[in-house]
Formats: sequence, C-alpha cells, structure tokens
Amino acid sequence: MEERYLTVTALTKYIKYKFDHDRNLESVLLEGEISNFKHNSRGHFYFTIKDANSQISAAMFASYARNVGFEPEDGMKVLVKGKVSVYEPSGTYQITVTELKQEGIGNLYLEFERLKKKLSEEGLFDINHKRPLPRFPKTIGVITSPTGAAIQDIINTIRRRYPICRVILYPAIVQGDGAKDNIVKQIVKANTDNLCDVLIVGRGGGSIEDLWAFNEEVVAHAIYDSAIPIISAVGHEIDYTIADFVADIRAVTPTAGAEIATPNIDTLKENVNYYLDSYNRRLKYIIDNYKLLLMNLDKRLENLRPDKLLSNKREYLNNLKKNLDIYIKNLIDSKKHQFEIMINTLEGNNPLRIMDKGYSISSSNGKIITDVKDVKVGDTLKTEMKNGYIVSNIVEVNENGK
Repeated sequence: MEERYLTVTALTKYIKYKFDHDRNLESVLLEGEISNFKHNSRGHFYFTIKDANSQISAAMFASYARNVGFEPEDGMKVLVKGKVSVYEPSGTYQITVTELKQEGIGNLYLEFERLKKKLSEEGLFDINHKRPLPRFPKTIGVITSPTGAAIQDIINTIRRRYPICRVILYPAIVQGDGAKDNIVKQIVKANTDNLCDVLIVGRGGGSIEDLWAFNEEVVAHAIYDSAIPIISAVGHEIDYTIADFVADIRAVTPTAGAEIATPNIDTLKENVNYYLDSYNRRLKYIIDNYKLLLMNLDKRLENLRPDKLLSNKREYLNNLKKNLDIYIKNLIDSKKHQFEIMINTLEGNNPLRIMDKGYSISSSNGKIITDVKDVKVGDTLKTEMKNGYIVSNIVEVNENGK
C-alpha cells in the first residue's frame, strides 16, 4: 500500500476544522495571569494567559477591547471568555477573547461603589471643602512606600521642576494588611509636625486589590480631616480610588502629582525674564519721556535765565518809565492849559476888573447893595473903587423918582 504524505497546510486545516467544530471550544472560560501584553495602534489586544504550568496565546480585537474598563498589564490576574481556534499561519492554537475582567473585581467593585455613594452623601466629596494648593511650596510631604518607584519619580520630578523645594518622606505601607492604618497614621503625623505646605499621598499602579488601601473609609476620613492640602496620586490614569474623590486634587500618576504640586522653574525664569523685559521697556519709555521733558525744560530755562530775565524786566521798566513821563507831561500840559483858561475866565469875571472902567461896589452892613430898597436914610454906605473906598451917610433914597 502506497503511503500518502500530507502538506503542513492540509494538516493545519484539518486540526483547525476539529477545533472549529468542537462545541467545548466555542465558549471557554479561563483564569490566569497576563504576560507579553501589547496594545497595538488599531486598538487590538495581544497577550499570553498563563498559570504555573501552561500558557496560551490570546487575541482580543478592538471591537471587544474598547469595552474593557481598564488597561491590562503584565502580571495582572484576569478572567477571560472566548473561543479556542487554530491560527493557521503559525500552526498554533489560541483563544480569541470576547470578554476580559480582572479577577475578583466583581465584589471589590461593588464595595467601591457602595462606599463612594456613602461618603458622597456624607459630604466628603464636597467641592467647597477642597482647598487651593500653594503656588510656591517650601516643603512637600510625600506619603508612600520608601522602596517603590513612586517615591523616586516624585523626588526626581520635584528636583527637576522646583529644586529649591524641600521633600519630607513619610514612609507608609501602601498594600496589604495594615496598609490603611499606616497611611492614616502618616497623614496624622504630617499634620502634627506641620512642616509641609502640601502632601502627596499615593503609590504606583497595580490591580484593584493592590490599590485597595486607598479605597478604605478610614483613609478617606483622614484625607478629609487633614489641615494640609492633599494631592491623591494613586496608580495610573485609568485607576480611580476613593482617595481621589476626597483629596483636594487628583493626579493621574505619582509623577503627575509632583508636577501639580510644583511650579516649573524654567517657566518661572521665562516669566521673570518676560516681566523684566517688559519693565525695562516701560522704564526706558519713561526715561525717554523724561529726557524729552528735560530738553524742553532746558529750552524754557534758557529763556528764563536771571540775567536775561532782569534785562528784559529792566527794558520793560524803562519803557514803562518813558511812557509814564510822557503821560505825566501830557497830563500837566493839559491841566496847565485848563488852568490858564480858568484864570482867564476868572479874570474876565472879576468885579474888580470892572472897577477899572469906573464902576464901584456899594455895601451896607457887609451886604452888597443891589437894590435901593436894601438901604434907608441914615444908613452908613461903604463904596469900593479900584484904588480904595468911601464911607458916607445916606441922606436920601430915591426909587424911580419916588
């Protein structure tokens, strides 16, 4: 009998056919640990699920991956649901995943939501309770594990951004038994010491179980009661804890927490240089204006020199004196002319001048006689002429022949 040889493709197709028609492989539930995780640019997940003794390749296409509420990572314990099939190009079998959950997340998630609702109703998340962070902190307290990567990321970030700031580490257990009480203890200690302007409380990423200490009610109350503003910096961007909602501000990572807590010294230098340039420009503008003003004042002062001013005033006074002399002379001449006219008028009206023509003036008892009725027989009469007077007695008074 002639032996028949199969191609690799034919054998692979046969095996794939067997897998595809095995009802037990159509919907498989697996638990295991993720390794070699990759999230490609199209949104697909590729990883390996393993336990202590075996492993299987897994693929989760973007249409299913977008429904996963967390970012898978190596070492994470997960529960998956999918179909087992053969990947022909490599001749390997794999599971095509349609559902992906973190192991144990169900009960923990329900507890998280219950506590979140309870604390929210108690007012621990109240926006009015949240305090602003200091712009230029002198000392930053960090409550985290002294051996984890988080503390190094925080210290390196602060030294790079704001090296003049002091950092005080309050070492805390951030995972497992005793973690919640230890975190509370360090928050209370930092407040008692009262050396810090702001506290960063947190740790690096991990599973929900790893981060659970920051979901404990006692930790939430310790953060709420802190007199020092607190930045919650727990896990990665996709991780949310109760501490995030209670804290004055949430940072997506410990590094981000250090960035939020500190100003960037390079930015501060740029701002200082900007303001210095602005002030210098303003000062130059002011100085230039004053220079122009001084130049104008110099010109005005040139016109107001004492010697020149005195000379002008002297000339003005001389002109004024000349004008006054002319005015006085004209006034005197005018008055003199008027006086002469008055003298001539008086001379013309002087009764003594009439006497030169032979006229005389008679008076009786000091009263000039202008009417014969002014005298009677026996009165004494004084008659004045140009060169003297005559005294006589009246022996007859004749009034129009009477």
